[in-house]
Amino acid sequence: MSVPTASGLSLVVMGTGPFVVPTLEALVASRHQVVAVVTRPDRVARGRRPPPNPTRAAAGAFGLPILDPADVNAAEVHPQLAACEADLFVVCDYGQILSAQTLAIPRLGGINLHGSLLPRHRGAAPVQWAILAGDSVTGISVIHMTSALDAGEVITMRTTAIGPRETAAELEPRLATLGVDAVLEAVDRLEQAGSQTSTGQPISCGQPQDETAATRAPRLTKRDGFADWSQSAAELDRRRRAFDPWPRLTAFVPQADGSLRRLVLEETEELPATGNASAPAGTVVATDESGFLVACGGGSQLAVRQVVPEGRRSMTAAEFLRGSPVRVGLRLADPPAAGDSTPPARYHR
Repeated sequence: MSVPTASGLSLVVMGTGPFVVPTLEALVASRHQVVAVVTRPDRVARGRRPPPNPTRAAAGAFGLPILDPADVNAAEVHPQLAACEADLFVVCDYGQILSAQTLAIPRLGGINLHGSLLPRHRGAAPVQWAILAGDSVTGISVIHMTSALDAGEVITMRTTAIGPRETAAELEPRLATLGVDAVLEAVDRLEQAGSQTSTGQPISCGQPQDETAATRAPRLTKRDGFADWSQSAAELDRRRRAFDPWPRLTAFVPQADGSLRRLVLEETEELPATGNASAPAGTVVATDESGFLVACGGGSQLAVRQVVPEGRRSMTAAEFLRGSPVRVGLRLADPPAAGDSTPPARYHR
């Protein structure tokens, strides 16, 4: 039986956000050789700095060559990728779907580190959708990539429980760390499979996904964070945890002049229904030194403990109540019919 060689594989790592950074660091420290990093180009708006690119920063710290094509699948980019002479592409949190032609460039194709237990939560925002769905367990999957979104054979998985109060901002770095050993294992398995397979034969060292169990985790928009008070308090609290740090759960407070001001609900808690359960959804039914209570769908109630008023700093809900129009009996407004649905600067792939 062939065994992995001491020199390891030649790798091109593709990523943009922070999710791939622990894996990049581990691959650089491994017996494998990272020959280049491919990332998204910086988006520069007039008068503004480009948003942070953690992958670019990590690659620069290691002195690795960096490619940042606008379209990684463009025909003129393929010679640049081929010149890297990589055995394998390692892709995570990149932001572009690789075509079959791009995946055919390295000898062993590509693998993708994905932040869910595939086939559940295929798509751009698996961490957020796992929390939003109320999953108690999630994890990571390393798949042998195809041109179909997150549909390749699963080489390896790792699982972890989702804490009852855990936010996406807390869960995502845990999953990124969980994925490190899984990626190293997948690279080693593909190296061994490649050494045992005749040239031209497909390489397979994973398990096909059950298409009947697939669910979608589409990219988030700003409007996804707008509070819909017809939903239950449990669902709204999950949305608050899922949408931290973006787009965040946002309510709309009516002002005396008829305008609406945004109020980010930074800390919330589902409470058992009380005698106020018949109040219309969105109505403030109680206030006290800990914050305020809002009636939600199905007679449920959401306690608001920490907020960020539009244009101001984070503060306790009790502090916000002083000088605000929020009083018992006030009904928080429904989301505007039309609004800003601009996607975030990056999204999780």
